[in-house]
Formats: sequence, structure tokens, C-alpha cells
Amino acid sequence: MTKDKDGEDHRYKRKLYDLQVQLVKLQRELIAEGTRVLVIVEGRDGAGKDGTIKRLIEHMSPRETCVHAPGKPSAHEEGEWYFERFVPHLPSAGEFVVFNRSWYNRAGVERVMGFCSKKDAEVFFDSVIDFEKMLVRSGIEIRKYYLDISRDEQKQRLADRHKDPLKTWKSSPVDALAIEKWDDYTKARDEMFRRTSHEAAPWRVVIANDKKRARLAFIGDLLASFAYKGKKKKIIAPDRRIVFPWSRAKEGLLAK
Repeated sequence: MTKDKDGEDHRYKRKLYDLQVQLVKLQRELIAEGTRVLVIVEGRDGAGKDGTIKRLIEHMSPRETCVHAPGKPSAHEEGEWYFERFVPHLPSAGEFVVFNRSWYNRAGVERVMGFCSKKDAEVFFDSVIDFEKMLVRSGIEIRKYYLDISRDEQKQRLADRHKDPLKTWKSSPVDALAIEKWDDYTKARDEMFRRTSHEAAPWRVVIANDKKRARLAFIGDLLASFAYKGKKKKIIAPDRRIVFPWSRAKEGLLAK
């Protein structure tokens, strides 16, 4: 390892540690006040959702912290109101819940892969903002993040999955289709932003081609969105070239 690389790695670990200390301070206050937090993490396949979430919750209280990664719905769930399958996993008082993918599967992978009908998708778009506003009115703090990567970066990361014996569990037949259907996913992403970003729960975008910088920016932005005792603004200040609120004016920054 070169000195530059070694120094860069040290700075990353130091910054990550400082941010994780801030997360502990934040969570202590959330627990004390009984605040309910839901962090939704979406993104392209290979964008680094798992690694980002791992660093986010690494030193948080295991009792009050939960990650939900929805799998293939059961026959019973398919017969339910779509949002009903997610309700049991929503945070209770003092809980910090992360959705590693969420109800936005319907706006993304389900539409692109043909797992839902056009009617189902439109019903989702007609309902999701009202649903989220209802959750916010009930006291749930919602933060929505989308991790975006370039086409070339996705190809490389998905290829690396097949080579690394420790990551083979991540590989699936959908990987190849993620690349093949890149343009379809791009179109679905852009429509999702335009139709589901709202004042009560806006979308935040993380440019995740550099995994380490993306993780730091993600955590910093999340911390910046809360008020809590012991908050150190200089430490948490996120890189706005990497993480920013979605808007039509910034669509040009996203991978096409």
C-alpha cells in the first residue's frame, strides 16, 4: 500500500469514527424523546446500499436499531393492500429503522422487471405521498436516500461480486438484467423522483461511485437533518457535490 493510499484510508477511518460518535449522540436523544425514525435506502444494483447501511448502524444500539430488507412477497402478502406488508416493520417510540429497499420497489424493480401491472404502479404513485404524509403526521421522521452510480461502475461492481467468494450471496440472475435494462431503470428512477419527492419526505441523492466518500456524505447528511445535543456541524458537514436534495435542476448530475 502506498503512503498516499495509507493516509487516505486513515483519514476515512478517522472521519467515519467521528461521524459514528455523532450518531451515538443522536440516537441517545432519539431514545430519550421517543422519536421514531425511518431511513429509506434505495439505489441501483451494486450502488453500495449494504455497505453504507453497515457503517451507519455499526455502533448504534442493537435494541433500538433495525434493518428491514423486504424479500419476495408471500402469497398472503400479495393479497394484501400493498403498503400493509411494510407496516409491521415501521418504527415504534425510540426506534431507528432502516429499510434496505422499501415500498419503492414498486416504482423501480417491479415495474422494470414486469413484477407488477401498469395499474398497480399507478395506484402506488397515486397513494404513496398520502401514505408518507400520514406517517409523518403520526410522528415518524422519514429520510429517503437514493444511491446512484455510473453504468461502468455498476458493471465493474457486479462483475466483482461473481469473483469474490465472500460476496456470492449477493449475486443473482437479476444482476445481468440490471445492466441490460439500464435505460429502463434510469427512466423509472427519474419518474419516481418527479412523482414521489414531496416536502414531507423529499428524496436525497448520493453519488456513490466512490464508496467511502459516499458513506461519509450519506451519514453526514443524515446527521445534519436532525437537531440534537452535542451536534458538531464542522464534523458532520456533508460534501454537497456527493449528497444533495433531488430537484429537477439537478437531474443532470445523475447517471444516464
